[in-house]
Amino acid sequence: MDIAGMMGKVKELQEKMQQAQEDIQHLTATGEAGGGLVRATANGHRRVLSLEIDPSLFSPEDREMLPDLMVAAVNKALDKAAELGAEELKRRTSGLMPNIPGLDLGNFGA
Repeated sequence: MDIAGMMGKVKELQEKMQQAQEDIQHLTATGEAGGGLVRATANGHRRVLSLEIDPSLFSPEDREMLPDLMVAAVNKALDKAAELGAEELKRRTSGLMPNIPGLDLGNFGA
């Protein structure tokens, strides 16, 4: 067991994870609801960046369904952003860590 080598791997992993977390903020994902009438865009840190609502939904008939469409679009965008972030972390740290069953770094830094 090479402790110095293992510590070097840990340091390398920490550096790669930190850089990946910084880069993930630039990933974006968009979720849609109502056939694209509501669109939400989120970044890899799962922050909503924008929300677009088709003006046709501002009519009195559609006003009740608008909050549901907004929630659905935001949730889809956040789910996609989380997936993209997890994939990026996995890609960046590939080969640096042993495959440990149950170890999930998907929420690292969130």
